[in-house]
Amino acid sequence: MKDRIQKIISDSLEIHTRLIEGHDLQSSIKKIVSISVEAFKNGNKLLLCGNGGSASDAQHIAAELSGRFYKDRPPLHAEALNVNTSFLTAVANDFGYDQTLARMLEACGKKKDILIAISTSGNSNNIIEVLRKARNLDIVTIGFSGQDGGRMQSLCDIMINAPSNNTARIQEIHILCGHIICQLIEEEIFPNV
Repeated sequence: MKDRIQKIISDSLEIHTRLIEGHDLQSSIKKIVSISVEAFKNGNKLLLCGNGGSASDAQHIAAELSGRFYKDRPPLHAEALNVNTSFLTAVANDFGYDQTLARMLEACGKKKDILIAISTSGNSNNIIEVLRKARNLDIVTIGFSGQDGGRMQSLCDIMINAPSNNTARIQEIHILCGHIICQLIEEEIFPNV
């Protein structure tokens, strides 16, 4: 078992090393921070969504921004679209599961807001639909996915492609990138706190 544990850690470290060498990914993070800072300063919000573990990641990142990360500072308007179970189950029943996130985005999103959609495969139908809705509403689209980005790649203004096809390793990279983004947004907006 010790060898298996070491192999898993070694695989994770290898992917993290690729991040350090991945200038495209670092460039995407810089762009996300820049447009997020501008959006927050202009009174817009950051909306996030995903399924399963990615839904938890969406909630986690939203909480870091709306609550606090490293600094005690005013909250930023960030929220996950996937947290209202009554809404999700009603819309899934009445309109189909593929429309759950798109319908919530239509209810609370506005022009110049930002949507971060998280899907390890990049192919989840409800994620594709929410990205299409975001495009129709003139909302900036950011995707967090795996190595090839799947179908969501063509629907996103900016992509974070974790350099892996392994779901667990992709999710580890997503939360790392989310934490980096939260820290840099907080430092940019609240430099003196």
